[in-house]
Amino acid sequence: MPPPAWLEAVERRAPRTVAVWRTLDGEEEATDNGAFHAELEQQVTPGDAPALLAEADALADALGGVLAACSDDQLNAPAGDAGWNVAEIFAHATASRRWLVHAAALAARGEWPEEEPRTRPGIPGAADAPRELLETYLAKSRRSMATSAAAIAGHETEPCPLVHPLTGFLTCGQWLLFASVHDLMHLEQLHALAADG
Repeated sequence: MPPPAWLEAVERRAPRTVAVWRTLDGEEEATDNGAFHAELEQQVTPGDAPALLAEADALADALGGVLAACSDDQLNAPAGDAGWNVAEIFAHATASRRWLVHAAALAARGEWPEEEPRTRPGIPGAADAPRELLETYLAKSRRSMATSAAAIAGHETEPCPLVHPLTGFLTCGQWLLFASVHDLMHLEQLHALAADG
């Protein structure tokens, strides 16, 4: 079966992101996934931060496209058995893309705090968030990621002390790429919700 049109469009602009995402094969747990870590290592080399940021921008465009295509009823509708609704997924994804890459930027700048940041995966955004607020979150994530990517440039293969229960340790550049992979995971959910709606 050919991939859906939305995924083909993403892959044209973010091939590295899609290559890593495919190693997950529907599994969120990546800590012990050798293929996931091997693909991340292959896709992130010194000097890659600008290209990885371009892929993050492609995912931001895709997220924005789904948001624009959602009706107001779809945006805040109860998700039922699917878990989170559109607003919850969208707010979670935009917060994660800011925070994960900011942590990598702290490590790249040598500013890692003594009290280590804690990761708290699986926190949804507000179920009743209005469209305008979600658009603001997306714009904020773009600005934050651009600032963080500039700090990561030249430090892509340096380790980041951040420990995430789903991925384990990654390098600074790998966090920049994984933020886009995480976006893609939720983009898939958003398209499934739109199709059901």
